[in-house]
Amino acid sequence: MPFQSKAAIASTSNGLSFVPIKGAMPVPTDGVTAAQQASAYSSYAVADDVVLPEGFTYDVIAAWGDRVGDSRFGYNNDYLSYVEVRPGEGYLTVNHEYISAKPWLQTFEQVTGKALPIEAVTAAAEAAGEDGIDVTALEDETLKGQIAEISREALIDLGLSVIYVRKQADGSWVRVAAPTDRRITGISGLEDNRYLKATGPAVAIFRKQRGIGYVDGLGDRIIGTFNNCAGGTTPWGTVFSAEENFQDFVPEPVNADGTSLDPSEKPFFLTETEMGGKGNPFGLAGNKYGWMVEVDPANPNDYGTKHTWLGRFRHEAVAVRAEAGKQLAFYSGCDRRGGHIYKFVSQVTISDPKSKANSRLLETGMLYAAKFNPDGTGRWIALAPSTTVNPDLPSVHAGGMITLPKRPTGGVEKYTDDAAVEAYKRQFPTLGSLYTGFDREKQGAILIDAHFAANAAGATCTGRPEDTELAADGSVFIAFTSGSPSSSDGSPDKRVFQGPNGETPYEHGWIFHLIEDGNDPAAMTFRWENFATGGEPAEGGLGFSNPDNLAFDNSGNLWIVTDMSSDKHNIAIPSRTKADGSAVSQSDLRGLFGNNSIWFIPTSGANAGEAYLFGYGPMDSEMTGPFFTPDQQTLFIAAQHPGEIGGVRENMAIETRQFAMKTVNGEMFMQTREVPIGSNWPTKGENDPPKPAVIAIRRTSGAAI
Repeated sequence: MPFQSKAAIASTSNGLSFVPIKGAMPVPTDGVTAAQQASAYSSYAVADDVVLPEGFTYDVIAAWGDRVGDSRFGYNNDYLSYVEVRPGEGYLTVNHEYISAKPWLQTFEQVTGKALPIEAVTAAAEAAGEDGIDVTALEDETLKGQIAEISREALIDLGLSVIYVRKQADGSWVRVAAPTDRRITGISGLEDNRYLKATGPAVAIFRKQRGIGYVDGLGDRIIGTFNNCAGGTTPWGTVFSAEENFQDFVPEPVNADGTSLDPSEKPFFLTETEMGGKGNPFGLAGNKYGWMVEVDPANPNDYGTKHTWLGRFRHEAVAVRAEAGKQLAFYSGCDRRGGHIYKFVSQVTISDPKSKANSRLLETGMLYAAKFNPDGTGRWIALAPSTTVNPDLPSVHAGGMITLPKRPTGGVEKYTDDAAVEAYKRQFPTLGSLYTGFDREKQGAILIDAHFAANAAGATCTGRPEDTELAADGSVFIAFTSGSPSSSDGSPDKRVFQGPNGETPYEHGWIFHLIEDGNDPAAMTFRWENFATGGEPAEGGLGFSNPDNLAFDNSGNLWIVTDMSSDKHNIAIPSRTKADGSAVSQSDLRGLFGNNSIWFIPTSGANAGEAYLFGYGPMDSEMTGPFFTPDQQTLFIAAQHPGEIGGVRENMAIETRQFAMKTVNGEMFMQTREVPIGSNWPTKGENDPPKPAVIAIRRTSGAAI
């Protein structure tokens, strides 16, 4: 019997509303018996497209380079927010995270019509080597201008786009020109006076005219926003955008008074595959990036507010809990190896969850970081000057290292010895002893240095938290992408973050469920459980690797997308043992999983916790920002960085590769896989440039997804 027929039978018996697609890896929910999987999966062809179940289609809404206001639609779109104005139309706010250097450099002129001095700058960057180029100190004005030109165009392609969309009579979605259309870029304010604003204690640091470190002289005005990854939408119709890997653009560590390190600490560099230090040519102050940015899409004059009570770290997502008569709670994660989960609780209670006045509640309150205990309990630790310094010891971390604020100088320092951390605790009894300034300034400095302050306070180091999503009952689901360690950032607590068989470190990720005690958003204690674990089914995983963005539909089902590193997609695994006899690493085994994908997981009923494959993305891409329309008939989603590794797919290039696969029962078999090299998505014509784009997924019948 053909594969699709078996899957159709399985989906009917499971009560699914779609027939799961066939991915590269056998899974328990694919409708194929374990005994038949080796045969059914012996060959597989990857498509350079968004592949969906039968009966579904998609519309391309906007792609890199499209006109938006007085600018262009940006690059590498991530979080999406749809705020409905009336049924079938509304504002679509789109994040733009970073530049994928290879396809961006390769196709920039073709897409935008502008030529850049790429060869000259690349040659200068190669000559500079690993030290990079401190553009602010350059005497060569020509080169200085050339680097600034490339950096400016790259920063224009980051930030946010606000566009207006409408559903047509045939069910398809299109853009409609609107006076609210606008770009908020990485250089907004630099030349156009469209500065971003800020609230909260860190404003006291921004307004300093002098300090220990670098001060940009702009006071509380902020130039731009970049590395806009995940986000969230409030009940009052505003959108929050998370500034994530800002450390690639400006210095991340700060001084004890919260002032920035000098821009020279993050010089510009450019290679064929990477571009960094883009804030250096413009003297951007590092302490003004790494925040949550709030934007009202309906206000054409709103270019964003950074609420500093939400903390400065590598933000991913925000779950907003707003209930009348209760305090406002914001949940967010720091997407780094060893990053933390945070909760902001407002001082004032909410009257009307839909009132735009609720944004003012973010101006007073407290930021907390989560402590996960191995027994399934947890508590929230205030990031306040009075909080005791009590970091977890290096020995409890999968990588055996923790980073702490370096004192008396600024920056951070790695600790690998338990005794040294015990001595640190004796030297610095409270967070206030690590930072300087008057009360509000000291609180501002702690928020600016939130990740390292949370390390010092004893918050649990976790496995790259990428998304926080609020369930209908007020509980929070958290995607932890990877438990592998980093020699520079850190690693998760190995007592909490373990694979299905107790493995630590564990690469493939988890989804946790956090329930506040008393179901109170302001509770200081909680319970947690592991809801889903990534990895191969034969090893106890659900069949996906590296869960990322999450979304709930109106029936309470959880939708997830994955974020495997682009360089791991479809890498050949002809054997699980290397030539030297050692095992292929968990990281490289991600090649078995194929492209990044979209999954459906019921959270209740007979199939709760089972993962069903709904789709996968184009070559080298990551599907991001899933967001349902209120009628559940459309799923907006983005394809980020198609062609990131292969660049333009030339002449429909394809390779045949071998993979040592396992059935769900652990039977080994060899798969022959056809893999396109590079991408031509979304236009899909031969030799077309790959472009990040936003799409609307819908049923051809017009029914709810």
